[in-house]
Amino acid sequence: QVRLVESGGGLVPAGGSLRLSCAVSGSLRGVDAMGWHRQVPGKPRELIAGMSAVNTVAYADSVKGRFTISRDNAKNTLYLQMHSLKPEDTAVYFCNMKRSTWPAYDLWGQGTQVTVSS
Repeated sequence: QVRLVESGGGLVPAGGSLRLSCAVSGSLRGVDAMGWHRQVPGKPRELIAGMSAVNTVAYADSVKGRFTISRDNAKNTLYLQMHSLKPEDTAVYFCNMKRSTWPAYDLWGQGTQVTVSS
């Protein structure tokens, strides 16, 4: 059974940096789309960074120029490098991976809290 395990969240002052990791218990090869989402209480989960199977990336305007999504196929891990963090970046961050070929799946990580202090 494929699972996603996130790590790297924490408390950081405004202007600081964090790197989130999302390890998949399988291979990243065959994954069609992967991304990072975040959610604050009372609001819907929003996609902030996405990557396709051919490494095309896209970012929400709110994080463009500050966050970078990347992958390491050898480590079967997806990353989100976050710089110039702002208090409004405070949220629970989730990774997501979708695969359309067998064994197909649409999986979420358990979520990791990022808190940016002002």
